[in-house]
Amino acid sequence: MNTDCNAKPIVFSSLGRRQVQADFAGGAITSDAGALLLREVDRKLGLIDALCDVIPDPRNPTLITHQQRTMLAQRILAIALGNEDLNDHQHLRDDPLMQVVTERGIDDEQPLASPPTLCRLENRISRKTLFEMSAVLVETFIRSFGDKPPEELVLDFDATDDPVHGNQVGRFFHGYYDGYCFLPLYVFAGDRLLAAYLRPSNIDASKHSRALLKLLVERLRKAWPEVKIIIRGDGGFCRWKLMRWCDRHGVGYILGLARNKVLEKLAEPFMAAAEEAFTQTQQKQRHFHSITYAAQTWDKERRVIVKAERLLEGPNARFVVSNLQGQPQELYDEVYCQRGEMENRLKEQQLGLFADRTSCHDFLANQFRVLLSAAPYVLIEHLRRTALAGTELQEAQVPTIRNKLLKIGARLIVSVRRIVLHLAGGYPLAELFRQIAARLIPATASG
Repeated sequence: MNTDCNAKPIVFSSLGRRQVQADFAGGAITSDAGALLLREVDRKLGLIDALCDVIPDPRNPTLITHQQRTMLAQRILAIALGNEDLNDHQHLRDDPLMQVVTERGIDDEQPLASPPTLCRLENRISRKTLFEMSAVLVETFIRSFGDKPPEELVLDFDATDDPVHGNQVGRFFHGYYDGYCFLPLYVFAGDRLLAAYLRPSNIDASKHSRALLKLLVERLRKAWPEVKIIIRGDGGFCRWKLMRWCDRHGVGYILGLARNKVLEKLAEPFMAAAEEAFTQTQQKQRHFHSITYAAQTWDKERRVIVKAERLLEGPNARFVVSNLQGQPQELYDEVYCQRGEMENRLKEQQLGLFADRTSCHDFLANQFRVLLSAAPYVLIEHLRRTALAGTELQEAQVPTIRNKLLKIGARLIVSVRRIVLHLAGGYPLAELFRQIAARLIPATASG
């Protein structure tokens, strides 16, 4: 490194009589001081340790420079901080704050793992390991309830497109999304993530959803035998085998149902009534009814909720199939329509935490990357649900939390007994930061 070049000041336009200049001689400075909050969250959850425990490490212990746990923390926390690329670690590995939050410790002579070393970690993950990592997400979800088991869980299933731009294994052209992509399947319960499962895109949107639901139900009922479980999804998950399994195992479902000529014929009287009411009032009409219906491939008739709606733009009929008890409008508005909130969670995953950064050639390595993006979501969601409750950021999404709480400039002073971060004096959320830290850090914490 050319120290003379770094010491040479950059001269800017003057301010009055004062010269304005900058240099790169500030010492150990980080822009990510808020990562300390995520370090405390992980200490509470034990998430990174749990993930590390299920990943075999075939390396010779006597020849290891970078511990596997440190590398996992390095990748997961970097993604949370907005550094999605492996190449970002060429510089992050020297950041003393990153060395602190990964629990490695500061060492000026030994940086963290390089991009090639992290890449080798990604490409040695097996299918069995991916399954066990996914199980860690479920176990973390269960532990997040503490000693207050939920009475009811609504599991939102949804598929989304993950565009790819190379020749990755498992990528296919998808007509609906008009491009080459993967088709990952996500499961959330409210804001909490249970599953992030990468799939090829040459499949039905519901592929493996029944198997995944079975695994989740078995584990959740083992933890909470009395919990009521409901699966919620759009028309892509309305498959009779899935509904039959739910009927046989006491699982509720409320699923979108694609319109067809038979359904439209059954809904004609309701649509006619909505049209007549609109003609009389010139106001939007929403009428709800229940009918019984079975597609030719179904094993039996099921209850279908009909929303007969007349908008200013024209008629709009919608159908939902469910085995839940309740009034049609209540089930549609207060249960089914709430699945729209999952779209925000998917945006956080895909856009805020870069779950679509699946540019490895190998499919299993890309699934590993999806799980690496799921881990920081779990950390940030826990931060939001617990430490941010009742604050101005209690409903903030990942990019806002990152920009306001994690991306904070600070100078590090390291001595024999202490690591001190002097945070930016002009930081506008200093009092909120103190409040959040107090909620996360045990009163007896001593390092």
